[in-house]
Amino acid sequence: MKNSIYPCLGIKGKIAEASEFYIQTFGGAKVLQTSDIVILIELSGQKFMLLNDGPSSSPNPSISFMVMCETEAETEQYWNKLLDGGKVLMTLDKYDWSPKYGWIEDKYGVSWQLYTGDKADTVQKFSPTLMFTGNKAGQAKTAIQDYVQLFPDSNIQGILNYKQGEGDSEEFIKHAQFKIKDFIMMAMDSSADHKFGFNDAISLVVSCETQDEIDRYWTYLSSNGGHEVACGWLTDKYGISWQIIPEGIVKLINDPVRGQRAMNAMMKMKKLIIADLENA
Repeated sequence: MKNSIYPCLGIKGKIAEASEFYIQTFGGAKVLQTSDIVILIELSGQKFMLLNDGPSSSPNPSISFMVMCETEAETEQYWNKLLDGGKVLMTLDKYDWSPKYGWIEDKYGVSWQLYTGDKADTVQKFSPTLMFTGNKAGQAKTAIQDYVQLFPDSNIQGILNYKQGEGDSEEFIKHAQFKIKDFIMMAMDSSADHKFGFNDAISLVVSCETQDEIDRYWTYLSSNGGHEVACGWLTDKYGISWQIIPEGIVKLINDPVRGQRAMNAMMKMKKLIIADLENA
């Protein structure tokens, strides 16, 4: 998996502990890069960035991770490990959509939906799932259409609306699956009073090969109600945080000669300029 899009989890002060926890929980894992600020791990071939700095907000279930499991035993294994210090959001049980499913928040505040399904469902092990709540409820479909329009190698793979009597508007999305840059994501609407919404504790990193690519994503996502933040971060009009970064940024910042100069230059930027970082 190319991993040109991957999640970043803000877990201040505990990224070393958390990375080890996730590696032990899910297996098939390895550490790709480590520093005091960032640890990059790979779980079942997918990248996850753990960030020790930056946003002061904490993760919440507005962005969770659907975990595709092939057997009930696998689902139970993950559940039992995540339950250590965690909080149950939906009981592990048999549901109409899965013989064994549960939704759990781990000890670091990150939420996981464990889904048991056919092997064909496990093309991508972990899929970020966006829950549009509060004043964003009802915007899932528009957001999906925006993202599919923006990113190449994208399509909508399925949309299921609520049915009458299921407790929400029939115009709202109960479950949707879509792909951007060959990365599978999911989304849903919920008008319930969840008391949480999107924040910057969990962001989506987009690794770009060219400045033109950075410019295009940055302009689109930060406009029409979105806003620029700093150091390659922005928040789009739906409240979802993105990091639009050059493909080689980690290698450059870790360079023993140029790394500190590149970091100093980046700290002064909002949108990242590849040439200025390389020439710092």
